[in-house]
Amino acid sequence: MSEQLRLPKTTAHLHALEELARNKEPKPPIAKLIGFDLVKIELGIAVFEMQTGPQHANPMGTMHGGIFCDLGDAAMGMAMASTLEDDESFTTLDLNAKYFKPIWTTTLKAEARVTKRTKSLGLIECDITDEKETLVAKLFSTCMVLRGGEAKGR
Repeated sequence: MSEQLRLPKTTAHLHALEELARNKEPKPPIAKLIGFDLVKIELGIAVFEMQTGPQHANPMGTMHGGIFCDLGDAAMGMAMASTLEDDESFTTLDLNAKYFKPIWTTTLKAEARVTKRTKSLGLIECDITDEKETLVAKLFSTCMVLRGGEAKGR
């Protein structure tokens, strides 16, 4: 269960993400490469969707586990970014993925939520479901908030 998040004092990050969700452009380069889209953003929550296909396959013909990680990491990163003040950035400290079933061709939905946010850390989790709303993977991440010189250029 997610804790109640406080709206940041400044909300430029959140507003920029809301604009991206509305207009879908400019799409980040990784989103173009992998083929996912931000479909919903609100404070501490991000939802992405993607259509999987043969271009995402591993040598066994199923979706490569790294694609799940890219999709989940993007959703968790956007969820975390929505909580930042204007002068803050963040970096991912860890990423953990659990896979529950193989995927070939389907529409995936990644729903990420910040479950705990302190001044310096964020704990984020992400459920990835298929078009039948079956849980196919669950990811967890810890992010560190950066400020001042650490945040510049990020």
